Amino acid sequence: MSIELVDDFIESNQQRYLTLSDDIWRYAELGYHEQQSAAAHIALLKSEGFRVHEGVAGIPTAFVAQAGSGGPVIAILGEFDALSGLSQESLALACCPSNEIANGNGHGCGHHLLGTAAHLAAVAVKDALERAGIEGTVRFYGCPAEEGGWGKTYMTRAGLFDDVSAAITWHPGVANSIMNMESLAVKQAYFRFKGVAAHAGASPHLGRSALDALELMNIGANFLREHMIPDARVHYAITDTGGIAPNVVQPNASALYMIRAPRNRDVNELYERVCNIARGAALMTDCQLEIEVHSACSNLLRNHTLNELMQAKLVELGAPDYTRQELEFADSMHRTTRAEEIEMAGRMLTAAWRDPKALFDRVDALDNDRPSRMHGSTDVGDVSWVTPTVQCMTACFAFGTSPHSWQWVAQGKSGVAHKGMVLAARTMAATALELFTNSLLLAAARTELHERLAREPYVCPIPEGVEPPLPRSA
Repeated sequence: MSIELVDDFIESNQQRYLTLSDDIWRYAELGYHEQQSAAAHIALLKSEGFRVHEGVAGIPTAFVAQAGSGGPVIAILGEFDALSGLSQESLALACCPSNEIANGNGHGCGHHLLGTAAHLAAVAVKDALERAGIEGTVRFYGCPAEEGGWGKTYMTRAGLFDDVSAAITWHPGVANSIMNMESLAVKQAYFRFKGVAAHAGASPHLGRSALDALELMNIGANFLREHMIPDARVHYAITDTGGIAPNVVQPNASALYMIRAPRNRDVNELYERVCNIARGAALMTDCQLEIEVHSACSNLLRNHTLNELMQAKLVELGAPDYTRQELEFADSMHRTTRAEEIEMAGRMLTAAWRDPKALFDRVDALDNDRPSRMHGSTDVGDVSWVTPTVQCMTACFAFGTSPHSWQWVAQGKSGVAHKGMVLAARTMAATALELFTNSLLLAAARTELHERLAREPYVCPIPEGVEPPLPRSA
């Protein structure tokens, strides 16, 4: 179906979505705290005629907005959470906190763009379905806490994607391409040690140090790294050291561990080894141990059929044209990156990026047979296990800029970021519209997924009974 059916709407209406994106950049709310960001999306969706179901999966900031009726049901996924400690002045070429962002957070992964482009795509598809008299249902999923909270996994466990025919999303990046990547599955858990307090000078023999237990666990995990598969990762953050007084045997200590591996089964095996290390540390120090699963997400399943469809739309649309001012700013930002960062960014492309220009001004080729390995994780993975899923990436930042950095935050309201966001909206909307009108293509995508699931059925990595780690005030 012609791209013009959605393109005209996006061209005429994009300004209010650029404003929405900039507003959410300023809100910069952490996962499960995105009250203003979710409310802004919801208010606009209701004004656009969507039926909105709020607070889904027991998460106050999760929602599903729906328009149309009948099948197929095409989902477009949006995110809007920020990262802590990344408050940054817009367009600045050095690291400095922003006066606009009072909470110390920042959109260092571009989720303000991600959610807003998905929102715009869903509205454009709704308009096209109504004008062309096409039957079907378009849904916009407001998905909180992708950054370590894995909101979509909880939403998947709640069955919110069970009747979806296909899902579409994107991610802001430094190139224009299909996200033909294999991500890592992940499990996060708190390890809390409880000992016995005592005077460290007068009666240390009466104490049992939880801090000693935690340190021994961390040492054991460091030794484990030599004996796990190369693509696995084990990270941790110490969340409680028991206090700051050295003359006290610390009675409490805890850490949050993030364990990653290529498949859920690999994660589960590695997780149990980490748990055994913690149990051994507790035994060595005569402390008690509590293990609490925080969250998890599955590895991403690529869909060749949908990859090829979205690639065709992205190629047809092509890269944006940039103004001289945008090119000069990107070149200045490009010079703040390191050669290693530029080399890392080139690894995800089918050919290394050796062009001296700071902006990726083309569409990368798609090689479905040679996926790249993304050593990060995404809760889009769980959605991809229950419905055919596809993602693109568009250039919103100077090439080589690292995600989760002050540079991404600084570029988040730039003209380049806005143009990348609009290109993503156009690409997603065009892909969705094709699926509404091409039943054979949609059937092929679903057959591909079912064949994959026949070899390994989906099991949600978050156990029943584990609830989303919501803020206490929620």
